Amino acid sequence: MSDRLSARFAATRAGGRAALVTFVTAGDPTPDLSPRILHALVAGGADVIEVGMPFTDPMADGPAIQAGNLRALGAGMTLRRLLAMVREFRSIDDATPLVLMGYANPILAYGGAAFARDAAAAGLDGVIVVDLPPEEDGELLPDLRAHGLHMVRLATPTTDAARLPAVVAGASGFLYYVAVAGVTGANSADVGDIADAMARIRTATDLPIAVGFGIRTPADAAAMARHADGVVVGSAIVNLIGAGAAARANDIPEQVTAFVRSLADAVHGARQEEAA
Repeated sequence: MSDRLSARFAATRAGGRAALVTFVTAGDPTPDLSPRILHALVAGGADVIEVGMPFTDPMADGPAIQAGNLRALGAGMTLRRLLAMVREFRSIDDATPLVLMGYANPILAYGGAAFARDAAAAGLDGVIVVDLPPEEDGELLPDLRAHGLHMVRLATPTTDAARLPAVVAGASGFLYYVAVAGVTGANSADVGDIADAMARIRTATDLPIAVGFGIRTPADAAAMARHADGVVVGSAIVNLIGAGAAARANDIPEQVTAFVRSLADAVHGARQEEAA
């Protein structure tokens, strides 16, 4: 599959660096401001953007992203408005990969085939469905493939050698490795554990592996970038947006760009610094 997501990871691999993957909740703090925040992520150096689908009953999201979900839902965000936001983003940026991250209920309520059709037409590149294990994604996966969308799967520290083949079978785009047990932003990821996990998972797949959960600072991100193909930062950005929403919302895009630039500098330069 030749597309934005595969091309971006191929480019970062060719450049000898990891990709910075950033997460924000669509519609947070408002649907009007959210497109400016997507462009602010790109301006800061994000290689891939995960767009969270706000949901009332998240099972993997910690307090920061739950608060972002509530801000977005309170401001009227819906799945249809999220797709409209993606179309608006694509009218300016046709290069940066966008991956929707969310839960099964809103997608299945929309209709799997209709969702895949509209998501691809809007300009999404892939989907991460947190609560849809490989054994149960047969209702959605064929529709995603039919429209050229990646199904990005999740592996965790408890995904053992017996389970791993089922996780990587049918996965595409990249594999998302959840670095810590629990919810987003709750604990810090251990770089020694990540190095061991990357070596183990690479015996089962050639997909790029992005590490997320528990990565908050440029130093955290640089440590992970020495081992993983991608580093995901979400809660720290969502916290920044939340603080801005409580103060001067119009300043949020500029603040997001500055913070993401610090992350990008750390991630993109991590391997060169180690080699020097």
